[in-house]
Amino acid sequence: IRIIKGKIEDIELPEGIQKVDIIIAEWMGYCLFYDSIIQSVIYARDKFLKSDGLIFPDRATMHMVGIEDRDYKEDKVEWWSNVYGYNMGCLKNYVMREPLVDTVDKRQICTDHFPLK
Repeated sequence: IRIIKGKIEDIELPEGIQKVDIIIAEWMGYCLFYDSIIQSVIYARDKFLKSDGLIFPDRATMHMVGIEDRDYKEDKVEWWSNVYGYNMGCLKNYVMREPLVDTVDKRQICTDHFPLK
């Protein structure tokens, strides 16, 4: 077993090695989307992986829950009703369309979780 560690775009395989059997990469970002390096993994797969090779991890699941956080809503949404004395409430709909990546306290969870398919 040989471990080759580094930024995939900078890696050179050792002499005599044309392709690899396994690629291990932390390709997923927040919520499997944000800060993802999937393009680098595809590059590595195409350049270095044998045709019967494996990439790990090779699957992931996402789960969803409902939360309640009045303070957060006040800070991020209701704030637009009084932006330094100006009513910018017309922007609330646009703000609500943008996804937010954040953490919540488990006490804020108010529904069962379910897997997204």
